[in-house]
This record gives sequence, C-alpha cells and structure tokens, in this order.
Amino acid sequence: MKKLKKITVDETMPHQIDSPDFKDTNMKMKRPFVNDFGVVIGDSQYSSANSPLEQWSDEIDPAIMSGEEWVHPTNDIGWNTRENRELIESKKKPNAFPFMHPTKDVNHGKD
Repeated sequence: MKKLKKITVDETMPHQIDSPDFKDTNMKMKRPFVNDFGVVIGDSQYSSANSPLEQWSDEIDPAIMSGEEWVHPTNDIGWNTRENRELIESKKKPNAFPFMHPTKDVNHGKD
C-alpha cells in the first residue's frame, strides 16, 4: 500500500485556519489513512470517488458512514471548534516551564 502524504507542519495544519496547534501537547499528528471502503480519511480533501457520499442513492443506509473508520484522530473537522481547540491547547506546558510548578505558585508571598 502506498504511504499517504504527510499534510502537517510542526504538529500544525497551516492550511486550516481554525485548526488547533498540537505542538507541545504530547499528542502527535497522525497521517491520513485509507478505510475499508478505500476512502482516504484525514487528507483535508473531503471528497473521494470511493465514498458512499459520491454514489448516494435511496438504497444506501447512512449508518454505513458511521464509526471510527470515518474519523481521523487529529484531522477531523471537530478539532476546529473553539471548545476542542481549547481542549488540546490546554495540554501545553506553561511558557515558564520548566521553572515553575505546574499547580503551585511557589512565588506567592515572596515579594
């Protein structure tokens, strides 16, 4: 099987303006993958000749397009919402790392 092209730059997707920055979050961007239907998931193209959406008819059950094989772990449109961007970006260490305690203000009362 052909290796799919990497579409990220330094744990970001600059081609998507609202995409979160995964850098320094301990979550690594994943490459696109091909699901059991031969559809590339996570390439930001959103259209595939093999997709049931491209061959839709009254006989196609919409449930055929549900499940994990239709969702990319790091390049899904859901990451572009404000809530999900905040969720992933909250995993970053503070800018003062490693010189501050992650939960205690050790400077409190020192000035």
